Amino acid sequence: SDLRQMLVTKSVENIQFLPFLTTDANNLSWLGYGCLKGDGTVVTVNAIGAALQTLYILVYLYYSPTKRPVLLQVLLLLAVVVTGYGYFTNLVDTGMRLTHLGLFCSVFTITMYLSPLADLAKVIRSKSTRCLSFPLTVTTLVASSSWTLYGLQLRDPYITVPNVPGIVTSLVRFWLFQRYRPEQDKPYSPLPA
Repeated sequence: SDLRQMLVTKSVENIQFLPFLTTDANNLSWLGYGCLKGDGTVVTVNAIGAALQTLYILVYLYYSPTKRPVLLQVLLLLAVVVTGYGYFTNLVDTGMRLTHLGLFCSVFTITMYLSPLADLAKVIRSKSTRCLSFPLTVTTLVASSSWTLYGLQLRDPYITVPNVPGIVTSLVRFWLFQRYRPEQDKPYSPLPA
């Protein structure tokens, strides 16, 4: 929906850039993990995810009125990816590489799933779910549940464990949607009688 909004409005107003960037970094990290492990499912899903996030980043950059901060963040991401690649290929023992990369990917994914907690506090204070995306909540629940089940099937804790917070935060957001129904949001204030 963010991509559609950018294309329709030809603007990046009210669209945050950081989620695109961190999701791209997450996809690239898991892509490396999948390649190292030889897991075609992890490789395919994260290659598609990285391509889509890169597309979102390019569209955001195109419509952004201030290109310099966006470019600096992209260059920072590229520097982190190149540094990480160098670290995992040159400094980590071959036998421990998959473990180190799996741990890194897990911590990064957990951080991504927990990052919306700041929005949850805002929802509770304002008693409005206007800042939450219902489709994103559904997608997060489906994706994190699928990856959790896939990780359990493979007995891979690096895939299983980091996706559990995605399930938990999605359930909390569903509860907030139930508690503060969108029809309760009043974009106007009643006139005094």
